[in-house]
Amino acid sequence: MRHFPIFLDLTGRRVLVIGDGPVAARKAEPLRQSGAEVVIRARFDPADLVGCVLAVGADAPDEDVIALSQAAQAAGIPVNVVDRPSLCSYITPATIDRDPITIAVSSSGAAPVLARLIRARIEALIPPAYGRLAALAERFKAEIRQRLPDLAQRRRVLERLLTGRAADLVFAGREAEAAAEFTHVLATSEPSGGMVFLVGAGPGAADLMTIRAQRLLGEADVIVHDRLIGEAVLEMARRDADRIYVGKVRAHHCVLQDDINGLLVRLARQGKKVVRLKGGDPFVFGRGGEEAEALRAEGIPFEVVPGVTAALACAAQAGIPLTHREAARSVTLLTGHTKEGRLDVDFEPLVRLGGTIAVYMGVVSLPLLRDGLYAHGLARTTPAMLIERGGTEKQRELHGTLDDLVAHCAAWSTNGPTLVMIGDAIGRGVAWNNAARPMRASPAPLASLPA
Repeated sequence: MRHFPIFLDLTGRRVLVIGDGPVAARKAEPLRQSGAEVVIRARFDPADLVGCVLAVGADAPDEDVIALSQAAQAAGIPVNVVDRPSLCSYITPATIDRDPITIAVSSSGAAPVLARLIRARIEALIPPAYGRLAALAERFKAEIRQRLPDLAQRRRVLERLLTGRAADLVFAGREAEAAAEFTHVLATSEPSGGMVFLVGAGPGAADLMTIRAQRLLGEADVIVHDRLIGEAVLEMARRDADRIYVGKVRAHHCVLQDDINGLLVRLARQGKKVVRLKGGDPFVFGRGGEEAEALRAEGIPFEVVPGVTAALACAAQAGIPLTHREAARSVTLLTGHTKEGRLDVDFEPLVRLGGTIAVYMGVVSLPLLRDGLYAHGLARTTPAMLIERGGTEKQRELHGTLDDLVAHCAAWSTNGPTLVMIGDAIGRGVAWNNAARPMRASPAPLASLPA
């Protein structure tokens, strides 16, 4: 190591910053946040160093920062001059603040930009809740030492607390329950049970999952997943995690919803960390609300981790705006599932509202959707689109009017999950795309359709 890493307690201690500009102000702020008494001077006066434990040179003339460096080092005071390594006796690392946890990254001045990039990656992996977890552990520090005098046993119990159910509860924002779990484990040396995470996997692309979802996949004991989850997403899970498939297709459920609810409850009561992984968002036509109700009724702690829902992913990849000041001021999400052979949709206010309509699982009921919208006043020229396997590298699009889509859908579809989108914003987006990509190839069934 070229530089020895160390953390200083600056609370109530005097720090001198030399400079008169934005860099000096930027350097002074984290020092103040650390509790230091910061003195800022535009020019260097040796008298200002008296009583200081640290000195920083920033926006100041060369003669001032050189004099500051020499005087500080002669007095044994650590000094840093911005972008002047030869004048520094210490360097400032890129830091990640998860109070009371602090993580510092340094390249010893060789590549500060690289250190900042590494910091950004670590920041993404360490959510702010780690600070709350550390604070909770500190609350129990004395009790832990008293109950567990043996160091090896203490470490085992702490590892269980800081990686298990108590930590999950802190990350879910349930500190009171996490504290109760600390108390329970210290009294019994056993966790009180598991926890369920209702996680949205997004549209299928692994890099469209949230950071929290990725972290939970890597920590889960069991993953209960549906048919929309691709192998690339499942590959992010622990190698030793159990995978349970509970997929559904229209009119054929390999596992009934009540059975899925019961499975989640049983796994949690076995002390498992369970990820219920759903395509898109768990609370947008994913029946996550039913699972949440079942878990709440059984007293099982759970957390909902949102995902990118199909309407957002499909529109983004197709270059279609869901809203536009001149075309759509609202977005309506509908399910295309029928009830007793009819669509349970109030078409009149839907047409009156206007805007963009996104229909999930609407291919089979597409003729009913078209007829209902046209019967209540939707213009037959209104642009519409089918997007199959949206948000993945296999996304396909068919556009025209609803009449066009009904006529060509059967020949075009490959039976992948498909979203129906309707509204003037669709036509605007298609026009933009055609203008920007005039040579864009279309599948054969599209050749005769209007843009």
